[in-house]
Amino acid sequence: MCGIAGILNVHEEPVAVGILRRMVSMLQHRGPDATGISAHGHVGLGHTRLSIIDIEGGRQPMKNADGSLEVVFNGEIFNYVELQKELEEKGHRFATRSDTEVILHMYEEFGEECVTRMNGQWAFAIWDAPRRRLFLSRDRMGVRPLFYSDSGREFLFASEIKAIFAHPAVSRQLDFEALDEIFTFWHCIPPRTAFVGVNELPPGYNATVSNGRMSLRKYWELEYPDQPREADQITKEEYGERLLSLLKDATRIRLRADVPVGAYLSGGLDSTLVAALARQCVNDRLKTFSVRFDDDEFDEGRYQQESIRHLGTEHQDIQCRDADIGRIFPDVIWHTEKPILRTAPAPLYLLAKLVHDNGCKVVLTGEGSDEILGGYDIFKEYKIRRFWAMHEESRLRPMLLKRLYPYLRNLGAQPDAYLNAFFRPDGDVNGLFFSHLPRWKQTAGVKMFLSDDVREELVARQASDGLASQLPDAYLEWNGFNRAQYLEARYLLPGYILSSQGDRVAMAHAVEGRFPFLDTRVVEFAAALPARLKMNVLQEKYLLKNCAQGLVPQSVIQRKKQPYRAPEARCFFPGGRAVEYLDDLLAPSQLRRDGVFNASAVHRLVEKARSGSLVGLRDNMAFVGIVSTQLLMRKFTTDFSLGGEYDGKYDQRRITRIRDRELPVWAGEWGAPG
Repeated sequence: MCGIAGILNVHEEPVAVGILRRMVSMLQHRGPDATGISAHGHVGLGHTRLSIIDIEGGRQPMKNADGSLEVVFNGEIFNYVELQKELEEKGHRFATRSDTEVILHMYEEFGEECVTRMNGQWAFAIWDAPRRRLFLSRDRMGVRPLFYSDSGREFLFASEIKAIFAHPAVSRQLDFEALDEIFTFWHCIPPRTAFVGVNELPPGYNATVSNGRMSLRKYWELEYPDQPREADQITKEEYGERLLSLLKDATRIRLRADVPVGAYLSGGLDSTLVAALARQCVNDRLKTFSVRFDDDEFDEGRYQQESIRHLGTEHQDIQCRDADIGRIFPDVIWHTEKPILRTAPAPLYLLAKLVHDNGCKVVLTGEGSDEILGGYDIFKEYKIRRFWAMHEESRLRPMLLKRLYPYLRNLGAQPDAYLNAFFRPDGDVNGLFFSHLPRWKQTAGVKMFLSDDVREELVARQASDGLASQLPDAYLEWNGFNRAQYLEARYLLPGYILSSQGDRVAMAHAVEGRFPFLDTRVVEFAAALPARLKMNVLQEKYLLKNCAQGLVPQSVIQRKKQPYRAPEARCFFPGGRAVEYLDDLLAPSQLRRDGVFNASAVHRLVEKARSGSLVGLRDNMAFVGIVSTQLLMRKFTTDFSLGGEYDGKYDQRRITRIRDRELPVWAGEWGAPG
């Protein structure tokens, strides 16, 4: 796993190598093992390396044999062994054992279509000198990030936004429409990011930049095909055998590495099954890692211990306390590069540090299973609400909602009238977003705290309109269950879970996550399964639980679903006192200067949190969303440190002004990376 960056001067002026180096230096946490810079006239490519495959031979930027192609690559191509063999049979000759070189040869042989034959997680850029074009690609599910900015003069790309901001010509301005999306969906709708003028290449897309123009092309889409008649003739056992076979092979090829590979072990079905399959493939004792909490509401230690005993792994865990979350939260936001509504990424940031400190660079995880195999409570909620909408006289169905979220202590205590008001189906049961309306309504509570100016800017905007415009044509033909799955897998998964809870906090400590459930073959197989095998009535991951028999402790298979969560607003007031940065960050005078939130409304919320009386999920999310937004502004729009070499081409006084405010620019010495 690595960090990549690059500059393409549209008017073919020479690349400012000092600026490219500065961009690369911002990514050293992603690749502390080596650094490479390559600049040829108006094109510059940069790379920071986390050495995992072919440690000696996989250095980047990497050229092909005649020097006509050059690549920088972040990720892994897990079927590179099979692809290399196929290419050798076609006459290709390899100088290394790296998957990076396989990408170059695949591009030579198949052009842009090469990515359709790759099974992996990637973001890469190829400079194609003969065609004078830059080719970029991002993996199907959006495991690895890729951002870009196009000024019309220079095209910039990088693994993280902070590397793009290291270019002095890029302004750093918060996008209020992005806030509207995050405060609705938990994520932006790509290509939008939290910042004006910085875009994200969407999952499953390629891009080319040629003659000063950029073009995007979708090469893959998540689809839910109609069930063929013969599907009813296939038994549950046969489906299970196919799924387990795919998962075994997906796990096997994700163990390909020249360094030790460990696994996260949360105590849930998904991570335990992945660890069990990995255990079958490794000769040494598998290293596993988990996070513990003091509060039983969040802690899954009992099931972690049962899984450890069953699998016989070499286990390490970290005890995450409320004060730890509050303390590291600013660092977490530096890496998420966008506001977040939950504190859940913070414990995973500490977990990744534990992995790094124990000498592991790679971990397998169970992410993706809930999205593709019907594991989320929102799918159950959809089924209950749909039945309720069709049988409004039912009094029993609405009460199932209390049983649906046993891990939310306060929900069960709410009166029936509250549950009816919150969950009661509104609108058309066949509407585009019927499944997600209650969640979005709850999340949107943070918008109540926006300033009048921001509200005015967003008054005519519906966040869901932008999402609706991106839906594939076939979406209208899918049943409601598959629509709900699509929204989770195509947007929430890459936009939040694989980024804020995945790549960003893991790579902050140079740890690469690998996801067997997101193997292309597994994803496409799961999408084609009958819905009844994913969620049988209200039993989640029905088929997967059958597959796990004998591999995973029965107690883990039968346990009630408990999604990963962490303590929230209280973490910013450990022992009743605010963490050191909070009072300054949320001071009314500071809020008025920043202009995003209503100072009076936020003050009331802060005092409520300080007294420990924030008990509802809605208020807790609002509090975390406000804190994270304020931190984001401080770290990226006011206190961002550029530093480094400066060639005088850019007017710093002009480009660092945002909303009539001068931004400080660090002027210290810059040390060469690597």
